[in-house]
Amino acid sequence: MDIKVWQGDIPAEIKLDDKKSLAVDSEFSGLNINRDKLYLVQISTGNNDAHIIQLNRENYDAPNLKKLLSNKAIEKIFHYARSDLAFIKKYLNVTVENVNCTRTMSRFARSYSDQHGLKALIKEFLGIEISKQQQSSDFGGKLTEKQLTYAAKDVIYLHKISSALIDILIRENRYELYIKAMKYLHTRVDLDLASFTEDIWSH
Repeated sequence: MDIKVWQGDIPAEIKLDDKKSLAVDSEFSGLNINRDKLYLVQISTGNNDAHIIQLNRENYDAPNLKKLLSNKAIEKIFHYARSDLAFIKKYLNVTVENVNCTRTMSRFARSYSDQHGLKALIKEFLGIEISKQQQSSDFGGKLTEKQLTYAAKDVIYLHKISSALIDILIRENRYELYIKAMKYLHTRVDLDLASFTEDIWSH
């Protein structure tokens, strides 16, 4: 696994804007969008590589990263995009375009299971066991090797998982429904940022 760590922004000489698809994840200090901070953004091309960007929390000035995330020509694969997109929009002031989400795919494709976490998907489709122990660790300071490995594994498998889930969606005639649902994603993110976190359709 090839892991590179960058401070503040991904360097301009790292050319990722020619890729058709990138896997993206992020780490925060917590899950409360009104209180917690965005710490890291991780990116993988799907070739067992991970670029981990430790953001400058004084100003979140990361022009190269912002340009990459807003590039409509590049597919971005997330797992649970709703949270990542909300934190990225709040702190980087970027609306991420051309998004797919393996968790949402899983909910449509894997109606035979109630386990839609990344760990479960990696085990089912790739036969690999990963540890989520570092999920609740502090990503705001100097990162340990265990934290870097954890952060990298959150992105390096997403391309293969996405491909496997799309195959099921197509087979089960649910792909178009998934696409329709994803059109609501940016509205859902805006609702979260406006503190409407509950189900607006509930009675």
